[in-house]
Amino acid sequence: MILNKKLRPSAIFAAAMMFALLPLAAAAQTRVNAPKNKYKVQDDIKIGNDAARQVEQQMPLLNDGQAENYVARVGERLVSAIPAQFRQPAFDYRFKVVNASDINAFALPGGPMFVNRGMIEAARNEGEMAGVMAHEISHVALRHATAQQTKLNSPLNQILGIGAVIGGGLLGGQAGAQAGQIFAAGYFLRYSREYETQADILGARIMADAGYDPRDLANMFQTIARQGGGRGPEWLSSHPDPGNRYEKINREAELLNVDRNPIKITREFERIQSRLRAMPPAKSMEQIANDGRGNSGQSTNPTAGGRYTRTVAFPSARNRTYSDAGISLRVPDNWREFRGQSGLTFAPEGAYGDQGITHGTMIGAAKVSGGAGLLAASRDYVQSVLQGNSYLSQHGSLTRTNFAGRQGYTVTLSGRSPVTGSDETVTVYTAQLRSGDLFYAATVVPASETYRYRNAFRSILNSIQLND
Repeated sequence: MILNKKLRPSAIFAAAMMFALLPLAAAAQTRVNAPKNKYKVQDDIKIGNDAARQVEQQMPLLNDGQAENYVARVGERLVSAIPAQFRQPAFDYRFKVVNASDINAFALPGGPMFVNRGMIEAARNEGEMAGVMAHEISHVALRHATAQQTKLNSPLNQILGIGAVIGGGLLGGQAGAQAGQIFAAGYFLRYSREYETQADILGARIMADAGYDPRDLANMFQTIARQGGGRGPEWLSSHPDPGNRYEKINREAELLNVDRNPIKITREFERIQSRLRAMPPAKSMEQIANDGRGNSGQSTNPTAGGRYTRTVAFPSARNRTYSDAGISLRVPDNWREFRGQSGLTFAPEGAYGDQGITHGTMIGAAKVSGGAGLLAASRDYVQSVLQGNSYLSQHGSLTRTNFAGRQGYTVTLSGRSPVTGSDETVTVYTAQLRSGDLFYAATVVPASETYRYRNAFRSILNSIQLND
């Protein structure tokens, strides 16, 4: 070892400048702090998992292993670049491709992410696709969904279920199923301008650390604006523009350590993009939603357009007879009737609206496939009610009862109604039609008013006559 070897002054100056500039470059990066959040990490996970189940049931997943594996690999590369202070070991980042033409992608609390096929086809390179994904991953990592609810001071029981987040009353049939689409398509996407800026900044940093060029995130805004046609692209319309995002992201990229040869066009990106473009054209989300609507184009929720009120009139002591092909029953004469594709709804004024009913009765029939018995069909129906109204939970198991003049089952569901803000009791009754299909009735009432509705519900159920 030579201890007395001298360094040239120019070498000393260069070394000093290198060490002096390193911390300055790091300090110049825009600082992002996770916003205040009163909810637990497990709350994010539960909300996201509940929402993901609804999305997977209601949206057409592509189910193409090659495309899904590719998107997952890009996603995992980005997740591995999340800064340590924003990593949540309990989060489960996972990636699905939705077979929809809209240029869109969204991530749910706790990690589930859905990328539309249309977004992959629209991207000019892998970096642009990764940019949108990095932005969405940033919303998850910063826990923006529950942070936004913290700002609104929302109680926990109003955000722990999909039905609660939407703010709905009891929904049945396809209307309940469509709630999942409404939730997934818009609720957690409409973040504040502050949160959009945070996701852009953190997304740019994640991209750089993962080997991408953050400028591709900026470029993606121009790509989807060009390809969105006359109607604004879904991803841009659901992410309000906090100023000139294109310029801000490009400025941020100047502060980051971007690879001199970033990931752009890759052979795998070109292969998957060609594979998707060769498939039959995907439907738009509007077309997919219309597949679950009646011929008129209106929602299958027959109570849509009603107005909820704080006070709802008690059931009238006077009844009227409702009679139609195959069924007759008696209902309070101050209740309205609503015909849907799969059944009937009876409710008083102030108890019905776009999100279903808060007081009243729903009656209908459900198709039973595969020769399922009454008990199995009843369980399936109850599960569909719970899935469409996830603020509800089941109490006990199905028990035998007499219903509509035949042997059947009954079970009670309850939960905090997001419309009334009070506990709600739903009692489901089922019986089997001669065709083998399921006949059902569900009574709905705030728990505090149960005693006032008990006689009316008993009268309705006892009056049902089936002519099947």
